[in-house]
Amino acid sequence: MSVATPSSTSTTATGSPVVGTSPSHRGRIPIRYVVLETKRQLRNVRAIVFTIAVPVVMLLVFGAAYGSGGQVDTSTGLPWLVVTTLQMASYGAMMASLGQAFAIVNERALGWNRQLRVTPLSGSAFLASKTIAAITTAAVSIVVVMLVATVGMHASIGLGHWLGAGVGILLGVVPFTLIAILIGQFAKPSFAQPMFVVVFMGLAILGGLWVPLSIMPSWMGPVAHLLPSFWLNRIGQIGAGSDGSLLEPVTVMLAWTVVLGAVVVWRYRRDAARQ
Repeated sequence: MSVATPSSTSTTATGSPVVGTSPSHRGRIPIRYVVLETKRQLRNVRAIVFTIAVPVVMLLVFGAAYGSGGQVDTSTGLPWLVVTTLQMASYGAMMASLGQAFAIVNERALGWNRQLRVTPLSGSAFLASKTIAAITTAAVSIVVVMLVATVGMHASIGLGHWLGAGVGILLGVVPFTLIAILIGQFAKPSFAQPMFVVVFMGLAILGGLWVPLSIMPSWMGPVAHLLPSFWLNRIGQIGAGSDGSLLEPVTVMLAWTVVLGAVVVWRYRRDAARQ
């Protein structure tokens, strides 16, 4: 493969264009590559539908079960319907982020990652491209879930609180993107799906995204506090007006991000050194 210049592109075996950069630009985030990666994710119609349809259906089911009658959740001070909406928005955003794992596994199987590593694309730039693509996809899911809740189910906490919750959840997807990248970097194609299911289901159930922890067994509380999925939902609740400080959830999510990001970059550089 020939490495393209900053103003040119080449085509890989996957049919995806490679945006070239010169060695002097190593370490910078190649904007054109990020845009192409984001577009490629948004064109995956099946993945987009799955990250939207599942949380919307669960919102309609659980919203009717927990949110009818306008009851208020005493642990958050928010209406149950809003609590359920935030859970499903977090669930959809997490699904959009973790879904990156399959794309990376496929890229590895096709040799796409090997071609990237012989370009000046740095590990940090690779990480940034996947993260931005995941955030964009997650944003679509969050907006749709909240629109269904407000327009179709008449959930109301005010526009400012919806925006605060949505932005908080959106920024909180970064650790899940890094988890997806790690799965994609380490898992073989035959084991990627089982590993994804175990990780995804564990984070969703134990993190309280399916059923509120307040009605779950008491032992789940301490477990949930160790998981980023719990804090993703908690950030959304605080953004929606629930009492509490953002300091603890932000600190925990940053810790997950730093540790996972270091491992992702290390793995990328290690693979590049083998070329």
